[in-house]
Amino acid sequence: MKISWHGQSCVQIQTNSGVTILIDPFITGNPKSDLDPNTVKADVIFLTHAHNDHIGDTEPIAKRTGALIVANVEIATFFKRRGFKTHGMQMGGKHQFDFGEVKMTQAIHGSTYEIEGEALTLGLAAGIVFSVDGQTIYHAGDTALFTDMKLIGAYKMIDVAFLPIGDNFTMGPEDATSAASYVQAKKVVPIHYDTFPLIKQNAEEFCISLPENQGLLLKVGEVFDVSYV
Repeated sequence: MKISWHGQSCVQIQTNSGVTILIDPFITGNPKSDLDPNTVKADVIFLTHAHNDHIGDTEPIAKRTGALIVANVEIATFFKRRGFKTHGMQMGGKHQFDFGEVKMTQAIHGSTYEIEGEALTLGLAAGIVFSVDGQTIYHAGDTALFTDMKLIGAYKMIDVAFLPIGDNFTMGPEDATSAASYVQAKKVVPIHYDTFPLIKQNAEEFCISLPENQGLLLKVGEVFDVSYV
């Protein structure tokens, strides 16, 4: 299984069976993104919450690729009414998809989507635990630090955890360091930073602050093979 980070919270997972998973595809308007919404591959799109910098280019990508949209029930219903294939979940629930198991976890954050001059509150923010190809990936979404992250780490041995470090809207580097100790992932990748000045952080310093070899600083678009964890 291969993973890559594409600015903000956008992550791509390529499974050994050839399924391309795209998480929070904020591409248009994202100065850090290296992706093109007109060409990016996606079989499944996962959304952690409804903020515009996470839903991003979901609609044009799903329209072009026919990708399944997986999110909380409220976001899934929103897109289903717009004619897309969706699968709704809620915090604590898990589902066995063709490509692997997905469990939706809590995140402490908002979930409002602004569209056509209207602000729609669409359920609760979430994190996602993927168990694919015998390996486990945790994408925390946008969240504050919470001690129940210890339960996420106890649920399964996590190979790679994507944790926000931007501060102001999510936990910052100090709290993310605590989150890394709670989750006990083999590798921790910082996300949700440097997209704009308010969330500028030193990601290299954050990775250095973690136990030896736990921090994994991915450049935008850099592909990492999880089998080497």
